[in-house]
Amino acid sequence: MNVIVLNGGSSSGKSSIARCLQELLPEPWLHLGADTLVGALPPSLIGGGEGIGGLDDGGGTVSVGPAFAALDAAWSVGVAAMARAGARIVVDEVFLGTTASQERWRTALHGLDVLWVGVRCDAAVAAAREAARGDRVAGMAAAQAEAVHVGVTYDVEVDTVRADVVTCARTVLDHLA
Repeated sequence: MNVIVLNGGSSSGKSSIARCLQELLPEPWLHLGADTLVGALPPSLIGGGEGIGGLDDGGGTVSVGPAFAALDAAWSVGVAAMARAGARIVVDEVFLGTTASQERWRTALHGLDVLWVGVRCDAAVAAAREAARGDRVAGMAAAQAEAVHVGVTYDVEVDTVRADVVTCARTVLDHLA
């Protein structure tokens, strides 16, 4: 397996599962994702317009402009290139475009051994986690909780309300064999 793609809404537990996987896997795996990309953006692309909006306001609605979309597409191709070069990667993603987002990643990762993981979390629980974190816009977690999964297909799904992070990570590991 070269790549594990974790898809779920904001505050669903993807990053916690990714970090736990890094601890449990015998080889080193990189953890890269949506937050990594957003953190690398120039400030001029945060806030809407050509970039990405809704991260500081917007009531949970995220908008994607053409400049961000182009960088996001390049990002997925770049992550795939790293995997082709031998890096094992856990991708922590939010499929805002649902099936189109998954298809973009499928195209970029073509030829690689990929495990697709749906990370589910009840909207109310995700919203409570979001509020406790304090670094997210209120409403984003609830808005994304189910929306990011519409039409997306997975090899395995985990629910971070019904199972703790270690159990979720072990469930993912069981599907790597």
